[in-house]
Amino acid sequence: MSKLIRPALVMLVLMTAITGVLYPLVTTGLAQVLFPSQANGSLITKDGKTVGSSLIGQSFTESRYFWGRPSVTTPMANNGASSTGSNQGPTNPALTDAVKQRIDALRAADPGNNAPVPVDLVTASGSGLDPEISPAAAQYQMMRVAKARGLDAAQVQKLVTEATSGRQLGMLGESRVNVLQLNLALDALQPH
Repeated sequence: MSKLIRPALVMLVLMTAITGVLYPLVTTGLAQVLFPSQANGSLITKDGKTVGSSLIGQSFTESRYFWGRPSVTTPMANNGASSTGSNQGPTNPALTDAVKQRIDALRAADPGNNAPVPVDLVTASGSGLDPEISPAAAQYQMMRVAKARGLDAAQVQKLVTEATSGRQLGMLGESRVNVLQLNLALDALQPH
């Protein structure tokens, strides 16, 4: 029996050292050298203060800001420690009610806007943390933001265009607009 226990314990210690210490140290070191921004959370700073991450959405509710996708994380919206979708299917009455409430909120914030509401403004992403919206969602909100800030629509359109990222590698995914970065660009143009 002792012939079996000793090699098992040696293997346990060895594998713990390799997979629990050495591998994480090497991976973390390589990430810090090759991708330092991403390894540190893709943090966005303004005036030397961290204001968010380009990878995690934030909740904006003022008319002067572009709004991101709804978040269903708990106990608060955009909670990185609770990344999850709602798991509500298209026939779930709770999802239907939530979408109607979100549409009503968008219409109340911009009563003159009769355009169809882009789906990403009323449905949460699978992670509940999506930091980006579609260019259509940004266009839908553009006049509300311009009016709330007293800006010319062309100025806001220019910022939306500059904040729009194309498909990755020219073919993967869809064009998208990072909401936090767009709102920070608006604040830089006209501080609140």
